[in-house]
Amino acid sequence: MSKNKLDSGGMMFKVSPRIFSLLGDELIRDASLAVFELVKNSYDANAKKCEVTLENIGDKSSARIVVEDDGIGMSEETLRNIWMEIGTSNKDVQRKLGARTAAPFNRFPLGEKGLGRLSVHKLGHSISLITRVQGGEELVVTLDWDRLEGLNDMEDALVQIERRSPLAFKGEKHGTRIEVTKIRESWGRGDLRRLHRAVNALCSPYKSPENFKVTLSAPGQEDWLKGLFTAENARQCAQYFVEGSFEGSEGHFAYRFEPPPTTEGQLSSRDESVNFRLARKEGRKSFSIDLSEFDIGKIDFKFWIFDRDPTILRLVSDDVKGLKDFLDDNGGIRIYRDGIRVYDFGEPGNDWLNLDMRRVNMPTAKTSNNQILGVLRLSADSSSSLREKSNREGFIENAAYKLLQNAVISLLTQVEAEKTKDQKRLRSAIGKGTGQKLFEKLSELREVLDRKGVLAEVEPKLKSIEKELEVYKSQLLHAAVPGLTIGVMLHGAEKILEELREASKIKVLDSDRVRALVDMLYRAMRPVTNLLKNPGTTTTFAKSLIKEALFSAELRLKRHGIELIDGFQAGGLDFKIKGSKQMLIATLTNLIDNSIHWLEVKAPVKKYIYIGTMNSLEGGFAIVVADNGPGFGNDSPEDLMTPFFTRRNGGMGLGLYIAGEVVRINGGKIIFPEDDDVELPGQIDGAVVAIQFPEVAS
Repeated sequence: MSKNKLDSGGMMFKVSPRIFSLLGDELIRDASLAVFELVKNSYDANAKKCEVTLENIGDKSSARIVVEDDGIGMSEETLRNIWMEIGTSNKDVQRKLGARTAAPFNRFPLGEKGLGRLSVHKLGHSISLITRVQGGEELVVTLDWDRLEGLNDMEDALVQIERRSPLAFKGEKHGTRIEVTKIRESWGRGDLRRLHRAVNALCSPYKSPENFKVTLSAPGQEDWLKGLFTAENARQCAQYFVEGSFEGSEGHFAYRFEPPPTTEGQLSSRDESVNFRLARKEGRKSFSIDLSEFDIGKIDFKFWIFDRDPTILRLVSDDVKGLKDFLDDNGGIRIYRDGIRVYDFGEPGNDWLNLDMRRVNMPTAKTSNNQILGVLRLSADSSSSLREKSNREGFIENAAYKLLQNAVISLLTQVEAEKTKDQKRLRSAIGKGTGQKLFEKLSELREVLDRKGVLAEVEPKLKSIEKELEVYKSQLLHAAVPGLTIGVMLHGAEKILEELREASKIKVLDSDRVRALVDMLYRAMRPVTNLLKNPGTTTTFAKSLIKEALFSAELRLKRHGIELIDGFQAGGLDFKIKGSKQMLIATLTNLIDNSIHWLEVKAPVKKYIYIGTMNSLEGGFAIVVADNGPGFGNDSPEDLMTPFFTRRNGGMGLGLYIAGEVVRINGGKIIFPEDDDVELPGQIDGAVVAIQFPEVAS
């Protein structure tokens, strides 16, 4: 601002030297992050190597931290006009223009805020910087933070540049060396080990940047780094391996299950190739995701997933405590951009995907942070919509970032579906067969007791126990089925109520519109009240069940633009069914809801749901629900009916399991016909589910 403008009453900001403390010591969270910022500067300087050395760190008075690289160094002009300017936009401008560093590496700059150099403030009170460009003099700058912060005016905060013949970078050498003394915090064994892990995690274990290596050493304290449980040690203990990518609205991954040693005789490894569509959950509804709405680009990923059952941990590692501690400290999903880590994703305390809460809600099915070592790899060229916070602790939480979060959860849902299949087999192999039903175990017990000659004596009590279990199971299902179905119906009723409220606010009331909305509300709520009635057993007809289920789904089908294909119009035959009418209606409603969900995810040009009856399946009459959604892929009927198995983002994985149990206690069974087993309209090429019932005597 000119002197004339100041004289005319204008004002300008004044900055106290205390800003160094606020931006350096307080903005940078810890020493590991401070070192990380210095290493990123080395990367941007086209260095091939960056060496971090901690000397005498057990003694604050003589300790020294040195970060040295073999990059291009800084000229006096760069030192004066860029390094000494806090908040410079130099690298940010380079990023926006797509400018890269010089050949041969052509790196995209990682820095952008112009604050990274203040990270040295976090490490110590006194800093010496030595830099040299190829063929030039060495430039030396010494910073005494205590002196600078004690000044009252920034104009007094002068820093001298010393020019000298090369001493640190002799001959043809060039680069930058930063020495920090009068360190601020004492370093213990745990601090050094944490920094060692952090430095080793700076470069991606998946695809590190070419020709850039970071090393850390602590002369005199080598014993402190002995016996470290490494990432490679941990990865050798994983059971589930995933590698793939996603872009736009779709993704693909290769999945592999590797059984622990000693179980190989019972279990075999399994490989699967999975294509999936990205989706997010909002309330009870799912919506497709398209990352191409933002500049995010293609994302590569690699996951190593662990089963933390104590028995399995003992099978895969001789150092169970070391493995558990490593996963506790390093577990989670980290993000790397051009092979360099973006902090603080994957750090303890940053549950950026809410994984731990997902696992609390579904402990056997979902993956927590301490069960996964994950890597997401972004390209700096194509991910400009994801911008780092000034404090380097993650991305700014804008719309692009939230979409990325949803995309990763969508991916994990598909990974967990595959994992669930093998987890069940693995638990069974170690004697914890969670997949074996209680009634099957009773059957096995009878066989054993029969061989021992005591079955006749205890059979009456076993039958009594079995009967009681059936009663308890039936009662639990009566409670569970409404819970799965009512939420869907209430959501629809809520929307009608909103419309009704708006219609009632109009000065000239449209009575026909109000009557129609009230009738719609009644139609939406009637299935709810029916579900809550005592669901006794009765004889009914398949056509009646279908009519009631469609009655409750009518509004949702219309809202989602789904065309219903009625099998009875094509000559479907009616048949008698004996069972709980309300529970069977709720089961049909649940199957229709599943079809609606997956049609929304696949989003075909035209959406169809077929519902009707068939007598062509082996075993007799059946009610069939089918659609033109994505289908079941490679998932087996056994997997589909397993509790907590789901590919539905945010799903519980209980819908088909409970539906199967409801049908079972009503004398029927759920089957998944092959294409050759059923004759369906040409528009139907997705999922097909059939509820088959025993014949009822006339």
